[in-house]
Amino acid sequence: MDRTRLASTGLALGLAVSLAAPAAADDTITLMTHDSFFLPEGTFEAFEAEHDVSVRLLPAGDAGAMVNQAILTADDPLADVLFGVDNTFLSRALEAGIFAPHISPALASVPEALQLDPEHRVTPIDVGHVCLNLDRAAFEDGDLPRPQALEDLTDPALAGQLVVQNPATSSPGLAFLLATVAAFGEDGWGEYWSALRDNGVTVTSGWEEAYYGYFSGAAGGEGELPIVVSYASSPVAEVIYGSDPEAEVSPTVALEAGCFEQVEFAAVLAGSEQPELAGALVDFLLSPEVQAELPEAMFVYPARSDVALPEAFERHALVPAEPASLDPAVIDANREDWIREWTDIVLR
Repeated sequence: MDRTRLASTGLALGLAVSLAAPAAADDTITLMTHDSFFLPEGTFEAFEAEHDVSVRLLPAGDAGAMVNQAILTADDPLADVLFGVDNTFLSRALEAGIFAPHISPALASVPEALQLDPEHRVTPIDVGHVCLNLDRAAFEDGDLPRPQALEDLTDPALAGQLVVQNPATSSPGLAFLLATVAAFGEDGWGEYWSALRDNGVTVTSGWEEAYYGYFSGAAGGEGELPIVVSYASSPVAEVIYGSDPEAEVSPTVALEAGCFEQVEFAAVLAGSEQPELAGALVDFLLSPEVQAELPEAMFVYPARSDVALPEAFERHALVPAEPASLDPAVIDANREDWIREWTDIVLR
């Protein structure tokens, strides 16, 4: 997921987990993550005490860069566990053989639909949805028709009202592109984007620029466009970090049409010299205690189905009934071609 997503929540809750100072190898276990990884300070203390070990975090860029780095260093891995590979990059990682199988006992509490690898080389940790977000106020007076479907975004009445991210440089941008492929098929998504281009879609390099620079619904933002590609949980953040954390209605709302499901996984790296401890760390990330931290730490949903959500999520977050998805192998086989074609269509 996009490394700037934490800003989508307004700003981090408390302090991010600090990088532990490198220690002797037998005193340390290293967790490679994307740059968006965040858990409250002290989260790993129970694990460290139980196993007499320090957890060292190794941020490695966005999800794609992290996976590439893990592949390039597979013969001499930089970490023991990797967190943050998602279904858009899963096949690339599995085909490279960088993960060792690990069956967590906590998988009994994880829906089978999230367990995308039958060989259990990766363990689902969280679920998020990239969705269109609307500024409620912009549609209240009736001057703009409120979109309900992806096709509505090509309506001339909404010309110049949408901002999206470049899929070549942004995780939510890629997810939204994949949502349109799922919706319109491999023969129709290009025509749809051509129509969006003709209707004045704005494209930014990343989420933060789109959300805070262009979206009119962002608290503290400077934008004027009422429709943005963001997350289903972004309305929760607008309440929590807004002027009234107890508000009954968020100033923004996620649109169900066009939501794309992202599942993030943790995995034991095949070259780890302490695979049992690495497996225990994966299990810890799937423990009820850590899973309960995820919604308000990273604004994602826990993979476990038996973990209660915070009230703000229950009240303000969208849970898409039928989010778009594509087979990870299909994504991997076509991702680069789709991005090149998108670039030719939208940015020419």
